[in-house]
Amino acid sequence: MDVPGPVSRRAAAAAATRLLRTARVPRECWFLPTALLCAYGFFASLRPSEPFLTPYLLGWDKNLTERQVFNEIYPVWTYSYLVLLFPVFLATDYLRYKPVVLLQGLSLIVTWFMLLYAQGLLAIQFLEFFYGIATATEVAYYSYIYSVVDLGMYQKVTSYCRSATLVGFTVGSVLGQILVSVAGWSLFSLNVISLTCVSVAFGVAWFLPMPQKSLFFHHLPPSCQGVNGVKVQNGGVVIATPAASHLPGWEDIESKVPLNLEEPPLEEPEPKPSRVLVLKVLWNDFLMCYSSRPLLCWSVWWALSTCGYFQVVNYTQGLWEEVMSSRHAAVYNGGVEAASTLLGAIAVFAVGYIKISWSTWGEMTLSLCSLLIAAAVYIMDTVRNIWVCYASYVVFRIIYMLLITIATFQIAANLSMERYALVFGVNTFIALALQTLLTLIVVDASGLSLGITTQFLIYASYFAFIAVIFLINGVVSILKKYRKQEDPESSSQETTS
Repeated sequence: MDVPGPVSRRAAAAAATRLLRTARVPRECWFLPTALLCAYGFFASLRPSEPFLTPYLLGWDKNLTERQVFNEIYPVWTYSYLVLLFPVFLATDYLRYKPVVLLQGLSLIVTWFMLLYAQGLLAIQFLEFFYGIATATEVAYYSYIYSVVDLGMYQKVTSYCRSATLVGFTVGSVLGQILVSVAGWSLFSLNVISLTCVSVAFGVAWFLPMPQKSLFFHHLPPSCQGVNGVKVQNGGVVIATPAASHLPGWEDIESKVPLNLEEPPLEEPEPKPSRVLVLKVLWNDFLMCYSSRPLLCWSVWWALSTCGYFQVVNYTQGLWEEVMSSRHAAVYNGGVEAASTLLGAIAVFAVGYIKISWSTWGEMTLSLCSLLIAAAVYIMDTVRNIWVCYASYVVFRIIYMLLITIATFQIAANLSMERYALVFGVNTFIALALQTLLTLIVVDASGLSLGITTQFLIYASYFAFIAVIFLINGVVSILKKYRKQEDPESSSQETTS
């Protein structure tokens, strides 16, 4: 028989205590979605045929010409990636990540199915479009986990998810090289394995829990956050994210749990932000972020270098094919990709131990390393030896991965978590816009349609141009800084203001 009237203080305290003991559940619930997402990333990146894509398209399976592959097929990926990036960015947040992750898995399946059975120039161009969808939807994979785990777990789950894709790519490259060089498998068989792996990834994605919130369009109402994680809702005590790292004592519980739990105060539901309002917020955040000179400097290098990196990585198999044809000799593309990824990961790990004043010497470092990248690309292009090409490519990727990690840290150092996706998304969009312009002029059949060796000479010059820009800017910045140190009155006035 129910007893009418308010719940006793002791009963309320006991109920709150039981729930407070389970306050760790939201933090512990990170394991399942993180494990599923890591499994998805591993299998989606486990594509042993990818390092051998160009030899496969030029081989007897597809029988395409070099002009068709380099000047008419590969540019389609660049154009589709650019066109889809911003709509996918908004759709990812609006649909709450999981549907877009599923779309990525489906796009990978379609891509590798067509790679197996599609024939002809037009069909392979459609294949590149679907691969552009798969690439553009990567934003959902890297941002999904932030919507289902606690803030304190962000660093850990980010490292897990990125490591999963890195391990998957490395294992796939090594597996492909072993199967081709040792077991003598055909490139068609490697694509069958890749199709199987991306299909497994698509199946895993279905088990991902559906997020209840997102960055811009779907927010949890403020009423869901109570004092020290305790709140009253729908006639009972529920637990929100704990605001303190320790459990309160009995005295705290009794002072924070209301006596009457059957008649909670009426609360108006928080209106969802309109789409126009979301766009205004994005625009204001954009102006605020890029008004910072250090962030603008690192972002400019990010966009410029990523544009050149995409071009080199996309067309380096064509250069290797030009230096030594896969039809007449054994190729080691998979081993080179695996080695460059592994050594790049080691270099990225070493970033945490580099002690340097990036505010003073950051631009000079970017200039020097950009010059080294330009030298590596130039050597890759001019020395007609496949092993020199392989070694230069490994050096190129190591330096880029090292610098892009430093740039990521420098950009993120003064950003709130809500602005990460915006700034990195804008930087990537600018990089793709520059890459599209470069592809349209240099590579595309409707443009200059230059040969692969001439293209790489232009890419080397492009990185040398980046080095000169940051050298000039770095020298000017250092001179200004030393002048301020020599003039204490002006520096004290700046500090006061």
